[in-house]
Amino acid sequence: MTSLTLQSRAQSAPSRAAAPLLAVDNVGLRFGGIVALDGISFEQHEGQILGLIGPNGAGKTTLFNCLSRLYTPDRGDIRFTGKTILSQPAHKIAGIGISRTFQNLALFQHMNVFDNIRVGFHSTTKSNYLSDALNLGGVRRQDEEIEYVAWTLIDYLGLRADSKRIVTDLPVGTRKRVELARALAANPRLLLLDEPAGGLNHHEVEHLGELIQQIRADRNVTVLLVEHHMSLVMSISDKVVALDFGRKIAEGTPAEVQNDPDVIRAYLGTDRK
Repeated sequence: MTSLTLQSRAQSAPSRAAAPLLAVDNVGLRFGGIVALDGISFEQHEGQILGLIGPNGAGKTTLFNCLSRLYTPDRGDIRFTGKTILSQPAHKIAGIGISRTFQNLALFQHMNVFDNIRVGFHSTTKSNYLSDALNLGGVRRQDEEIEYVAWTLIDYLGLRADSKRIVTDLPVGTRKRVELARALAANPRLLLLDEPAGGLNHHEVEHLGELIQQIRADRNVTVLLVEHHMSLVMSISDKVVALDFGRKIAEGTPAEVQNDPDVIRAYLGTDRK
């Protein structure tokens, strides 16, 4: 198999002395007179699951959109593997090792599951218009490999029975697994999950937590998770960063953050008695 093959990277516990995989450094962004992000800084090491939390309007999805280059910060820097990503256009982000899902599912609604997942391989292919038109041998081999890895992902995420169904006919939980499979198709080092538990029932949320941890273990993927479902975040995250009104108000272990007075005030409007 070639570079398209889903790889199981060598796993190792993140070292405090090791350089971070992701470094968000004093990132700020305004929309007119509205401060969306106000000097956000944190680091994430390879292999970590980091939960990004905060009330509605805290800036979580705005920060995600900066990480995936849909937005450009007014100040600060975002570094991935030690290099700034701010010089990269959005369509190059998957190619450097960052994939994401969306709060509002961004699937091709009138395509089937298999074809939606195939779209995720676009950043890993090396063909061009001429080679595709001539159906050269390298293109055929590439297509065969894409098909093989797509079916591997379909089986991994339990989508075989739905593989030829149009995604609009599927329940929310299944569609979320399709979008997750598409994100994994690019073999990312960093996976950005935006509200993956939205619309899921209690049993599906519990299974999702297990699945995220399993993906981290099997694929050695680092996960940055934006989520309102606090029990999910606190049960699977190694580290949590809390935002409120575009500012970072807490950072630490799940236990440290959920007991932080500023976090309690942000969610409840009062100190815990």
